[in-house]
Amino acid sequence: MNKTSEYNRFLDLRPLNVTGALPGSRCALVSMRDIAAVGIEQNAIVMAANIRNPLSAFGILKAAHEVDSFVVLELAKSEATYTGVNFKNLPWFAMQYSSILGDGVVYALHMDHYAIKSPADRDESIITVPDAILRGWTSVAIDASHNHDYENFIFTRDLAMHIPPYIGLEAEVGEIKGAGVLTTVEEAEYFVGGLNSWGIFPDFLAISNGSKHGTYDSSKGEGEGIDLARTGEIASAISKYGCVIAQHGISGTPLDKVGHFKEYGINKGNVGTLWQNIVFGLEMDIVSGNAVIKNGSYVKRPDKGIPMELWEEIVAWADAQDYPRNSGNYKKANLPFHHRIMSLPENYRNRIIDETEAWALRFFEAFNSNGTGSKVIDRILQRGDWNATPERKIMAVRSEYSAETAPDREEVISDGVDYSD
Repeated sequence: MNKTSEYNRFLDLRPLNVTGALPGSRCALVSMRDIAAVGIEQNAIVMAANIRNPLSAFGILKAAHEVDSFVVLELAKSEATYTGVNFKNLPWFAMQYSSILGDGVVYALHMDHYAIKSPADRDESIITVPDAILRGWTSVAIDASHNHDYENFIFTRDLAMHIPPYIGLEAEVGEIKGAGVLTTVEEAEYFVGGLNSWGIFPDFLAISNGSKHGTYDSSKGEGEGIDLARTGEIASAISKYGCVIAQHGISGTPLDKVGHFKEYGINKGNVGTLWQNIVFGLEMDIVSGNAVIKNGSYVKRPDKGIPMELWEEIVAWADAQDYPRNSGNYKKANLPFHHRIMSLPENYRNRIIDETEAWALRFFEAFNSNGTGSKVIDRILQRGDWNATPERKIMAVRSEYSAETAPDREEVISDGVDYSD
């Protein structure tokens, strides 16, 4: 059988929600379940890129196409409120970019950090998440980590029961907010074991292990501090449930350290702020992608990203919002300036896409994921079935996972800040 006929057969074996949402498309949009399985088999890390501007998606897909790497395009629930990318249009953007590249690049669409902080959030989620899945999303990260352990477990269970089992699943225990209290092994075992007792099998578990979302301000002595020893302990404890670690907050982490993540049970790595830095054209540490801060301000490179004049407009806009010039709230400029960025002359758009592609290639190399895309297609062809639901067993006893047995960390009190992107 030649490659064309094999690919045609693969297209008929894509998830049913994909073929229903994108009729006529020849894109290789697959379930995260299959990408996760190949990542573990190949001892590779799945790069998951938070897309705050569509040009980032194009550059990342170009890189994945070039080295035959699987990749995940993701969007946090909160990001969908302050960027020009949302749960309705990212499947369309990705499909169009895939078509421009000639299709064949293997990717998943992941709803990142779908936050549930209350029963009202849970009730809303069981409507909005299935609706997004019908639009082509192939993975969901349920984030109820803002709650105490038992409520986190129950809210996660409730939404997971409304997600088809062939869709990828990530869950989270311990808010990801930088150095401080770490997720414990006991918490992770309680959480994943409790889900298992209800027949819910996450592919990935995100934990609080010293990372954060956003930029590390080295001018104030702030630095990356991922605790790999604790991460490895948790990964070992939950491995019996077929679950591995998703590392959040990788922007700002040296690539040589990233390359060792898989040794500690990490098989998914989220990279977000770095792509925004590229769009804005900020000066970055070449080793980690962390934005450079000097005299309390980001440093704009005139030869990178958007034009200097547009950056100055963004700074003026941020000043009007009373945002410090090194604030993470610059992310909120993505929506009001979305159309201005997307309508830039071709030379500006191309330099954003090209630099994004170059950084993505570096991550794919560090993550050991080159050549994994075709392996995902091979896996699906060998299975001969569109349904990626994993074969896993219920091993935990439901009665052992109650509010009374939850290992709550009573000393952890919410500071009211949203750490979900």
